[in-house]
Amino acid sequence: MAFRRTLAAATLALTAACATTSQVKPAPVATANPAPAPAPAAPAAAAPTPAPESLNAKDRQARERFAEAVAAFDAGDFARAEAGFRQVLELAPQSLNAQFNLGFIAERQGRLADAQAAYEKVRFLEPGHVPTLLNLGRLYRLQEKYTEAIELYEGGLKTPGREHDASLLNNLTVAYRLAGKHEQAEATARRVLARHPEDAEAYKNLALVYYDQGKYRLAELVLANARKLDEKDPGIYNNLGMIYLKLDDRARALVQFQKAVSLDERFAPGHLNIGALALAWRDYAGAERSFSKAVELEPGSHEAWLYYAYALDGQKGREPQKGLKAGEAFEKVLALRADQPEALCGAGWAYAVEKTGWDKAEGFLARCKDLGTTSAQDKQMIDAKLQGIAAMRKSGQPQPAAAPEEKQSNPEAVGGSGSLLDKVSDQAAQQEGAPAQEANPAQDSTSAQDTAPVQESTPAPAGEPSTAEGSPAGEPPAEAPKTE
Repeated sequence: MAFRRTLAAATLALTAACATTSQVKPAPVATANPAPAPAPAAPAAAAPTPAPESLNAKDRQARERFAEAVAAFDAGDFARAEAGFRQVLELAPQSLNAQFNLGFIAERQGRLADAQAAYEKVRFLEPGHVPTLLNLGRLYRLQEKYTEAIELYEGGLKTPGREHDASLLNNLTVAYRLAGKHEQAEATARRVLARHPEDAEAYKNLALVYYDQGKYRLAELVLANARKLDEKDPGIYNNLGMIYLKLDDRARALVQFQKAVSLDERFAPGHLNIGALALAWRDYAGAERSFSKAVELEPGSHEAWLYYAYALDGQKGREPQKGLKAGEAFEKVLALRADQPEALCGAGWAYAVEKTGWDKAEGFLARCKDLGTTSAQDKQMIDAKLQGIAAMRKSGQPQPAAAPEEKQSNPEAVGGSGSLLDKVSDQAAQQEGAPAQEANPAQDSTSAQDTAPVQESTPAPAGEPSTAEGSPAGEPPAEAPKTE
């Protein structure tokens, strides 16, 4: 498939925030079971520990190395933090926290295989270690291994004393929903709410179950209850934005996404969704800003890198260097998902924009041509491009900046402070009211017993993206959600 056509019909990923343990920050060495919390939340409070004078020299050294590693992590020096935690394991091989934190650092850096291996080592030491189950389950979900995630959570719930663990149940709800098992997902969310009638995460999950089934107004009402319980949860506003997209109100959706990132600038799903709307409006510079933040926060997200590449590619007609950067971003996608045809073909067309990228362009375009999904027309376009590059090599002529169809961007949507998104947002903000009147969702086609969702006093971490498909660039993103 020729990338120019692929981009014009690109499916934009819009991201719904649902309960998960995202990345858990390193915990103090004395905490045997750190409570899961989304980064960059503060580490869990340390449990009482022996006085330093009661420790032997080796234990004191392990404690010092651990504290230094946590400090390095806080300073953003992941290499030094990783080295520190490895030194701790040399001194104390049974340290769950050190092993767990190695997994977290690897996940934060996008090294998902290393993260999984580290978490599995923790499971070997302590099979019921809840933070590990949550983070490992998240990795399974990122890889669309929903059956494995479900088995992991269900196994954790069988651990004595964990039968009603809200964080495991909330994540199990997510896994069921992503697997398309909506009845089990709804039942599991209600299982949380039966014991914790103020759990905002369970509300959010239940709303997404309704969202998946096209019950958008019911989902909106459930989220209104969640918002009443936790007005500062960015995921609630993000998911309201998803609903408004389904209701064909893009301007109001944008306001919700912007509200989400204003509450938490590190909330990756919000940045992804703002970028997707910008890309839909062909505001490529605005999309680049949002997606660059998303890949910074979620370097292991192939979707974030894919749409970042789209945003860069959309600007290559004016700035050929953006095309080369787009090619690099497409290669990032391929490093995470080697079988991603959009990235393979996209890299070829992106690198073809400038002479220094021709070698790579030829390789990627040849591979794109060999794909079974590449149409006969696309193969002809690839042949023409390859012949053009060969002719220009021979004649020494520079590559044209872009083909005519690659320059058709919205003249109003060039990003910067005058971004089209800013104009849309300002107009929508003037009309923005409460998302929905707080109401019991039972009033909408279900029995009172069937709805009444609620939240727990200690909300589970939020933030794992489950993606929802959008529409081609220039059209309202409003298709049915898909899972990540």
